[in-house]
Parts: sequence; C-alpha cells; structure tokens
Amino acid sequence: MRSGFNLRMKFSSLLRRILSKRFLKFGTVGASGTVVNIGVLYFAQEHIFHAVLQNEIRLNLSLALAIFLATLNNFFWNRLWTWSDRVQHQHRPWLSQFGQYTLACWLSIALQVVFTNLLAPHFYYQIANLIAIGLTSVLNFVLNDVWTFGRVKLLDKPAAKPGQD
Repeated sequence: MRSGFNLRMKFSSLLRRILSKRFLKFGTVGASGTVVNIGVLYFAQEHIFHAVLQNEIRLNLSLALAIFLATLNNFFWNRLWTWSDRVQHQHRPWLSQFGQYTLACWLSIALQVVFTNLLAPHFYYQIANLIAIGLTSVLNFVLNDVWTFGRVKLLDKPAAKPGQD
C-alpha cells in the first residue's frame, strides 16, 4: 500500500514538473532551436558548403553544423533563462554542463528514432513522429531538469566529520 502511495507521489511530482512554467520555457527554447536549425541548414546548404559537389556530403555537413549550432543555442538559452534560478550550477564550467546537456539530447534523439519506428506501423509516420517527439521532449526536459541543471550539487565535497580537518 505504501509503495503505491510513493509511486503516485512520484508521478504527481513528475506531472507538476512537466506542466510547469519551466517546461513552457524549455519548449520555447526548443522552438528557437528549431528556427536556428532550419536557418543554418539552409544557409550552409546554399552558401557555406555550396562548393561541395556531392549532395549527400553537402547535406550531412550542413546538418552537422545546423544541429551543433541549434544545440549550442538551446543549451545557453536554457542555462540563462529556463534554469536561471538554479544559481548553484552557474559556477560550474559551461563546457562540462554542455557535455551533459548534449548527452541528454542525443539520448532523446535516439529514443525518438526508436519510438517513431515502433509507432509507424500503427500510425501515419508523421503522427508517429509527433508522438515520439512529445515523449522524448518530456524525457529530455526531465533529464536536464534533474541531471544537467539539477538541484543536487554534483561538485560538492563531502562534509568533514567532527574532529577531522
């Protein structure tokens, strides 16, 4: 009986976190990242890598640049706006935090591919992809809320015991 109560409390906490103002900020940042991604993809395809003759290589170079810059955009906006109240993490090296953020994003991207492929036989592929994006964006938010920008200080030293220096 107690474990059922604990599970409901954890689910309730997760639901509150997802429906929070912070999640809306996260979604807004994600939308800005999409604009950066599309803009950079176009600019890279048409101008930066236009001399690359093989279409597939040009597209992959453009995609790599677009995804990297969109991820960087999202990381900094999430750090400066979405999780700005978590000041205990502002002293951390941004490169270390960016690594965590990137890992969380890539896990979500990989799961999006898996979920889309699992759902596509049962739904129109674009609907399957939208469902997968919804599921993985929640996971991405929770991972970044708990791990990358979490409330737990990961760099703290353990407290000294009384009588030890």
